[in-house]
Amino acid sequence: MPDIRPTAGSGALVLNATYEPLCVVSVRRAAILVLSAKAVCVADGEGILHSARNALPVPSVVRLTRYVRVPYRTHVGLSRRAIFARDGWRCAYCRGPAETIDHVFPRSRGGRHDWENVVAACARCNHTKGDKTPAELGWRLHSLPAAPKGTAWRVLGHRAPDPRWVDWLDLREPEPEAA
Repeated sequence: MPDIRPTAGSGALVLNATYEPLCVVSVRRAAILVLSAKAVCVADGEGILHSARNALPVPSVVRLTRYVRVPYRTHVGLSRRAIFARDGWRCAYCRGPAETIDHVFPRSRGGRHDWENVVAACARCNHTKGDKTPAELGWRLHSLPAAPKGTAWRVLGHRAPDPRWVDWLDLREPEPEAA
């Protein structure tokens, strides 16, 4: 068995046989999939894994050799860290650094705890807003809160993607149109 120690970016993207992203696993799990011929390495990471008889490049992206049918959840799970990631760690009201989460329509007044009602906020704005709505204070949201969509959110959640995964997760920024 190779000596597999956690490295920086110690995750590997797993693709289905059709190159569809499925999940992120540890480097150890990815190496085991490659060594057991259940997957092939598509992109190497940094470093080499050594055993008594073998040397294997650290896998960054692996593709399963057989197609796996996976029933997907239709929504992305709501968590504090995911809200911060969706809002770019910025306050939805003043665009300062976010420290807390805030319910746009307060829960004490019937607001729900879902993607469309929760935003990241700085402590000052959250305290000032209190039990009021932004409209009552004359505030406006810089962007309307919504549930995140796309393959990257389903596969990664709130994790930061490895730059080597860009081709498979469709994370490229749209190129500006020439005028």
